[in-house]
Amino acid sequence: MPEWKNEAEARAKIKEMVAAYYHDFKENKKPFEPGDRITYAGRVFDEKEMCALTDATLDFWLTTGRFAEEFEREFAKWLGVKYAHLVNSGSSANLIAFSVLTAPELGERQIKRGDEVITVAAGFPTTVTPIIQYGAVPVFVDVTIPQYNIDASQLESAISPKTKAVMIAHTLGNPFDIAAVKEFCDKHNLWLVEDNCDALGSTYTINGETRFTGTWGDIGTSSFYPPHHMTMGEGGCVYTNDPLLHRLILSYRDWGRDCICPSGHDNFCGHRFDGQYGELPKGYDHKYVYSHLGYNLKVTDMQAAIGCEQLKKFPSFIERRRHNWKRLREALECVQGKLILPVSAPNSDPSWFGFLVTVREGVNREKIVRYIESEGVQTRMLFSGNLIRHPCFNDIRGTDAYRVVGSLANTDRIMRDTFWVGVYPGMTDEMIDYIADMIVEALGRVKTIGASK
Repeated sequence: MPEWKNEAEARAKIKEMVAAYYHDFKENKKPFEPGDRITYAGRVFDEKEMCALTDATLDFWLTTGRFAEEFEREFAKWLGVKYAHLVNSGSSANLIAFSVLTAPELGERQIKRGDEVITVAAGFPTTVTPIIQYGAVPVFVDVTIPQYNIDASQLESAISPKTKAVMIAHTLGNPFDIAAVKEFCDKHNLWLVEDNCDALGSTYTINGETRFTGTWGDIGTSSFYPPHHMTMGEGGCVYTNDPLLHRLILSYRDWGRDCICPSGHDNFCGHRFDGQYGELPKGYDHKYVYSHLGYNLKVTDMQAAIGCEQLKKFPSFIERRRHNWKRLREALECVQGKLILPVSAPNSDPSWFGFLVTVREGVNREKIVRYIESEGVQTRMLFSGNLIRHPCFNDIRGTDAYRVVGSLANTDRIMRDTFWVGVYPGMTDEMIDYIADMIVEALGRVKTIGASK
């Protein structure tokens, strides 16, 4: 067995071996060859993430700890917000973001059962799920093509006396019309929740002021699932500038407790045994006073340690995503007669999550997708396409559990005719060029593809 002078030396040696392991067994040294599988997304990491994970593992603290505190502090600073709180997934981040708006501390602005939240059906289900599960009513508005975000011109048609919030995502990195949506929310005193899970690093400018998406509304959410802009494996974050919402986020994330003591600390406020809460006896231990019906959605320190290293690389990730998206779009301009190519929102600089296209009339999406998948290019639909057409709506379809504004014609078209491919930072120019070549080739063969199947 090796003999180490102290724990610090032991850690250094262990991490040195982990770094060597990465370079020997995990580092991708194989150049791309046509026909190699190109996934729509993937983790981009090196020995630094593996060593940070090892460091946290050796602490064996396991739950939220020093690495989580470091990440929350640095992430909030990077975003330009006051408060950022890690959770165990982006879906949990959306659950927390909605849940805090149901807190009685919000007075007349509290969302109650039966109140309405404006959203879209063209997206990921967990932007909508918390609304339905609570007993509030999602109001679905159509989206625009080729931005794939909420049609802001329909907002006034969607509002009712029961409307309390707007909760929508920035689609695949492309910001929605924040200026119009925020003006609408301010006019009607509505909460704005930005699901920023697919758009971390995107910016938007209003009246000369540029901010990151996720920071214009009352609450923003992010996901750190492996395909996303940066990863912790699983993980997410909820952020805000509002002190009250900050306290509520902590409470709902941490079992619904009233206490704000950090993990591993007691009597942070100095009044652990002298308060009066609800119908509890005076002096009941404040660590076990619950002001809300919350959850335990904390992240582990191992995940946060990976995030700390990912955050240092993140600006280069954004730059590469933009480069890949631009290169792919330029390569596909020759087929605009058969594909509707994506367009960034005015006043924005997207941090693209993917490259989203819609086939034009007469072009069969399924045949195109089957062909490029057979040639090694992974594809994805725009998540649910139209969420209300999924089996999860079977029991509530046609009821007053939700409301639809208009016909959702573009949402249905996206369900039928839209797909996307990746632009993640692990992709090389050769991979991007191959994706473009396969799409162009598929479009050229579209009349003969199904005949041979």
